[in-house]
Amino acid sequence: MEKTASGSVMRNRRLESFFNASPIPNMGVSWKIGSKKGVGEKPKTDLYVEDDGWLSILISWIRIVTCFVSMMVTTFVWALIMLVLLPWPYERLRQGNIYGHVTGRMLMWILGNPIKIEGAEYANTRAIYICNHASPIDIFLMMWLTPTGTVGIAKKEIVWYPLFGQLYVLANHLRIDRSNPTAAIQSMKEGFVHLAMQSHLPIVPIVLTGTHLAWRKGSLHVRPAPLTVKYLPPIKTDDWTADKIDDHVKMVHDIYIKHLPQPQRPLVVEEETPTKG
Repeated sequence: MEKTASGSVMRNRRLESFFNASPIPNMGVSWKIGSKKGVGEKPKTDLYVEDDGWLSILISWIRIVTCFVSMMVTTFVWALIMLVLLPWPYERLRQGNIYGHVTGRMLMWILGNPIKIEGAEYANTRAIYICNHASPIDIFLMMWLTPTGTVGIAKKEIVWYPLFGQLYVLANHLRIDRSNPTAAIQSMKEGFVHLAMQSHLPIVPIVLTGTHLAWRKGSLHVRPAPLTVKYLPPIKTDDWTADKIDDHVKMVHDIYIKHLPQPQRPLVVEEETPTKG
């Protein structure tokens, strides 16, 4: 962890982690200390019928282009704000979160997917929040739902993304080197456990469903699938210890296996029994 991490335990933070999952293998992890009031959307009653016709694809492309253009506009505006706030790093962090709230909510509105949020009473808990990640839409949702004060962690290559990458750096978020994928995956997977042991804060799992159908990885077709954001009850971590890290990771892993629909469940990895020669 970078040197700023130890001094930032009591601040909000967001970290993308990877679990062995199917069909898409990564599970996002978000650390948020604080509350998000007023979170909730009245679910629409529209029934989702998958449509891959030319009209549906055309509408999808229009939505994606509109999202891209809108995001570039808000990113440019907040980049100017960040430059003005260069001497005040915490204010840049706050503005980065506000940018995420505005942009994430706007992008979800443009995409038009009906959203249902359950367990919003746990969104006000002072805790470490983790969530699964299977689609670009997950990023938009977390940008929108992340409380002010959150520190993000992304791959170091994000700096090369036009405007967005520079804004990310200006907002005082952290970057990690993923040149060694195996080590990075293991470190990220155990990251929320170490933070919990240091802060003694509870963990609130967030289960995102439907996003893998709405925008499939590698596809440019966004479908109007209904989405659900479900906050689960807090998990106490007061008695967590370093010698049981694997057990803590497995417990959270099992929670997602229980609450995710079959196509989104993480893989159950069975340990091999050593053979005697």
